[in-house]
Amino acid sequence: MPLNVSLCRLALSAALIIASGPSVAETIEPTNAAELTEIQVTARRLDAARNQLMPEVGASEYRLGAEDLKNLPLGESTPLNQVLLQAPGVTQDSFGQLHIRGDHANVQYRINDVVIPESIALFGQALNPRFASEINLLTGALPAQYGYRTAGVVDIHTKGSDYHNGSEITLMGGTPAHQEVDAEVSGASEGWSYYATAGHVQNNLGIENPAPTRSVLHDQTDQWSGFAYAAHVLQSSARISLMVGLADDVFEIPVRPGLTANYLPTDAMGPDSTTLNERQHEGNRYVVLAYENASGGPVHYQLALYDRQSEVHYLPDLAGDLAFTGAAGDIDRSNARWGLQWDASAPAASHTFRFGLTYNDELAQSRASTTVYPLDAAGSPVYTPVTIADRNETRARLWGGYLQDEWHPLEHWTVNLGTRFDGYDGLVRETQWSPRLGVVVALAGGTTLHAGYARYFTPPATEKISSETVALFAGTTGAPPSTGNAVVRSERSHYFDIGVMTHLTPVLTLGLDTYFRRVTDLGDEGQFGPAVLFAPFNYAHGRIYGVETTLGWHRDSMSAYLNASWNRAEATDIVTGQYNFAVAELAAIAQQWIPLDHDQRVTLSGGLTQAVGETHFSVDFVAGSGLRSGNLNANHLPGYLTFNVAMRRKIDCRGLGALEWSLSVVNLLDRVYELRDGTGVGVGAPQWGQRRAAYLSVSRAFGG
Repeated sequence: MPLNVSLCRLALSAALIIASGPSVAETIEPTNAAELTEIQVTARRLDAARNQLMPEVGASEYRLGAEDLKNLPLGESTPLNQVLLQAPGVTQDSFGQLHIRGDHANVQYRINDVVIPESIALFGQALNPRFASEINLLTGALPAQYGYRTAGVVDIHTKGSDYHNGSEITLMGGTPAHQEVDAEVSGASEGWSYYATAGHVQNNLGIENPAPTRSVLHDQTDQWSGFAYAAHVLQSSARISLMVGLADDVFEIPVRPGLTANYLPTDAMGPDSTTLNERQHEGNRYVVLAYENASGGPVHYQLALYDRQSEVHYLPDLAGDLAFTGAAGDIDRSNARWGLQWDASAPAASHTFRFGLTYNDELAQSRASTTVYPLDAAGSPVYTPVTIADRNETRARLWGGYLQDEWHPLEHWTVNLGTRFDGYDGLVRETQWSPRLGVVVALAGGTTLHAGYARYFTPPATEKISSETVALFAGTTGAPPSTGNAVVRSERSHYFDIGVMTHLTPVLTLGLDTYFRRVTDLGDEGQFGPAVLFAPFNYAHGRIYGVETTLGWHRDSMSAYLNASWNRAEATDIVTGQYNFAVAELAAIAQQWIPLDHDQRVTLSGGLTQAVGETHFSVDFVAGSGLRSGNLNANHLPGYLTFNVAMRRKIDCRGLGALEWSLSVVNLLDRVYELRDGTGVGVGAPQWGQRRAAYLSVSRAFGG
């Protein structure tokens, strides 16, 4: 039987199994090709002008283009956190979290250079790589326009600006019980361009497995996501655009067998821990309206208004949580933020001046109803449950402005000098001036040196546990280890970065980067209690430093990359959120430097892609020396190494048209590795990495 016939039958069978096959109408091409070409040229000029608003002088940048995203094992269905793991200095953690250069979270996301405020969701991926034409990760000493979340800036450039008319549907199925449907549509007409995508994912591995087994108990997830972009070119020098995104996800909290119930009346029969039914719902919605003007006058600018809403609702197993932990909390948190962002640039001779303003208004609300047992005079539970209601509301305002000058004093030299001023009025009231300096020198032979310094100001997350809330649980089984609860503070740091990028040969590129960060009031978060929600706290001092290298090779139809990093992240003296820790633990941390719980010393990633005719083969890997564990994070978990492979090919199927199908295997060698073992400062539960899983996807494109 011919190969294409076999593949067509396989693809058709997979499509019938995965879904019933929604129909997609073919899009009609615009008839005025000359007008379309003129609009395309204008749009590309506006894209290039917008990119000039955001220099990267002195920072480290890692780019993933459209073809790079397709070559990932799951292609454009790869979750964003898994995409970023391919960049240097990015470490994976449980619950889908990432750590960039030894920092906890502190990641800024942008779409078309507009900030998308971070959400409070933990498991769900609010941003889908499917709508990206390019994803850039900036780290190091960032220029002055980047503030607040600065461990890394993830800048996503969307599809939709290429004026391509057409649509596509993708069906994917795999293990464990993975079913996914994604649809895309794009087009253009009379100066308008648009792009939209929507998807649904369902599987039995929503959250990492708390056991090393292949199957997971009580871990189903149901996830919906969508994104839409529309832009209109106004005359020949301006553009207005609208972006809307949403995600709605439901997760079961996986359970572990064999747990012992700690809160039971004498001679009572304890529940089976495998029957626990804890769940979590997460929702995210954002909308951005932007106006860009590049009329060719002295100032080019973009003004954006945005709004983001997110919520997390944890639903306990009332009887089970009471028996195992002594507290069963129905916890509902929401966060709403609106803001504006204005960025402008003005070229003048050998200088380019850039300046801008930002403003954010945020409201965080927490509503909880927690059932606990009171304690008697001897500290023993009285098994008559009581319910404690608690409601908190916090409003925070962020504002800032920056001014910088990109100067070319010599032919191959670029100097970017700037400063920004930021203010925060929320949990605390604080301000800071933050100078920035970046230098790039282009040497002969394709070698580029860069160095930078940045002063950073990172306001705390607005989700908090108030002193009043801590006091409510005194004398109950829900009381925290201690009572200290100083208000969480903004993190302040000095960041130094120096690196080199050189072309060893016409096809081989080597990059080397070193960094050091000295921190005051270092911000961190931890899971405290059975609810899978995080609470912030501060260390008085922190120091983070490391080195990373990247190697890239590209020749004809083959490309490869290898990234390696070494990092050390330490801190001392917990000065806020102390109620989460035992008194003895606080005293020990105050007297010494300890590794941060997310300090992974060695992280590796790499990949290889080869095209053979119409078939593309790819393999990538992620490796690490293990996150911290044990008392005061003194130990680390064993190292791990996982390989992923994929193959994709376009085929013509009679009656179905041209299909692109791909076969992917995640964790090819089925390596069993632990991300967390439930020990360490601020660590709540064990999680294991995903076992081997296979996926088959089929895509059908329609239109131009």
